[in-house]
Amino acid sequence: MARAKIPRKSTSIDMTAMCDVAFLLLTFFILTTKFKPAEAITVTPPNSVSDKAAPEKDVVLITINPEGKVFLSMDNEEKKEIVAETLNKEKGLNLNINAFKKAQFFGTSFSKLPSFLALDEEQRRGDNIPGIPCKDSVNNEVTDWLRIIRSAYMGSKMNLLVKGDNKSKYPAFKNVISAFKKNDLLKFQIITNPEAVPIGSELYRQAKAAVK
Repeated sequence: MARAKIPRKSTSIDMTAMCDVAFLLLTFFILTTKFKPAEAITVTPPNSVSDKAAPEKDVVLITINPEGKVFLSMDNEEKKEIVAETLNKEKGLNLNINAFKKAQFFGTSFSKLPSFLALDEEQRRGDNIPGIPCKDSVNNEVTDWLRIIRSAYMGSKMNLLVKGDNKSKYPAFKNVISAFKKNDLLKFQIITNPEAVPIGSELYRQAKAAVK
């Protein structure tokens, strides 16, 4: 006797719930994503194979552009307020404390700092900014900046970073390092662009051996 054939029915899956979840996740990521702001100073660091991530908190960043101009930035507004008050006391600058705390970076001499802070943020961008004087040991204002900042961070950790352009000249870097030494700041990190380890190099062989 022939076996009765069971009629096949098409499988139907309700995707409504999955679509709802997908759109909820998409909305969440769109609303919570923070886009990286445009950099006021364009710098292209040299490449390196280091995979160590730079710290993101309590950062004091020294930036050197292709022309050798030096700029300084801080992310801790509480420390920036202390620095501004110290500058007002030592240099008699009469700085606007709130403007100093909100400034993205500093790139001029002490004498011109009040007028620098009075500029709109869009005007404090590009190659027209003079930079902090750091041409020689006699007129190296980075030394004073670091002395005051180090004092503001006394008793807490400060992450000192250097970000130099691949085309910047050695004298500018040398004068920055000299300012570090004068303030006994002998530990700092250099920001670079990460790249893959060259195949066949000693570092490549060590990495492969570690995986095994």
